[in-house]
Amino acid sequence: MREITRRTVLGAPLVAAMAQTAPSAAGAAHMQIIAFETSPFPYAGDIPGQNKPFLDVASGARRGHTSPRGGVYWEDETYSDRRVLLYVPPGFDPKRPAAILMFLHGNKSLLMRDVVMRQQIPQQVAASGLNAVLVAPQFAADALDSSAGRFWDPGVFPQFLDEAAERLAALAGDPGTRHLFHACPVVLAAYSGGYMPASAILQARGNDRLKGVLLFDALYGEIDTFADWIARQRAQTFFFSAYSVSTKAQNLDLENRLAEKSIAVHQQLPQHFAPGEIAFLAAGDSLVHNDFMSQAWTRDPLSAVAARLRGAF
Repeated sequence: MREITRRTVLGAPLVAAMAQTAPSAAGAAHMQIIAFETSPFPYAGDIPGQNKPFLDVASGARRGHTSPRGGVYWEDETYSDRRVLLYVPPGFDPKRPAAILMFLHGNKSLLMRDVVMRQQIPQQVAASGLNAVLVAPQFAADALDSSAGRFWDPGVFPQFLDEAAERLAALAGDPGTRHLFHACPVVLAAYSGGYMPASAILQARGNDRLKGVLLFDALYGEIDTFADWIARQRAQTFFFSAYSVSTKAQNLDLENRLAEKSIAVHQQLPQHFAPGEIAFLAAGDSLVHNDFMSQAWTRDPLSAVAARLRGAF
């Protein structure tokens, strides 16, 4: 069994850090997993482009969804978790330019077990030095399913951000930060199956606060959506995709599509991100996809990329 407590957050074990859900001294970290009113799931609408309901099977009173990879998953077990991970890192300064970094997890994931304990995403955000807070919603719970749920519906993502702003201000213990969290730019960081929620957010449009997309071995599909968004928004946004052999073909496809649109790309991690930056990184064919958020071309790749976002806002 993999050791999942090998590192610490702010000098304390991660489990203990998660227990701190109330504000404390200024400059301290605040972390919380809390149910939202506006969340990706539960979802009872249709699957976009398929003309069929998401919940397409029933057994008595139970309803379920047929996942192409995982088979039937039941709503009460897999698609009912409204919780969202919120994290305000130590030293976060609302008086400086700030951002919301939104992490979209992959398949077979749970917020505590995988995002916090195994991948240690909060610690990576803190270690980057980026003046940003972390927001990570739960999608399909511990399932082979990349569904975006309510993020497929136009208008839901902005509502989600509004609720996140209120809850972040409460978590930070400073009501005066509400206006900051309601207005600050947003960066999407998607791993693996997180590509589908990312695509849904991009297709919804009207998200003027979205300033960048970071993909971590995540480009399994929706290539047209990413290509169109880059072409439409590249003057005001940035895009980065790092990949292993798992998504190599799709990344090369996207690069070719951008070339056909005469959009220049870089094939390395930029020293600093700025609007208009479009970059791809071949992280290595021998990497293990399931470990990509912990060990890719470098250890803690989200931290390495987020560190280069400083000054981008």
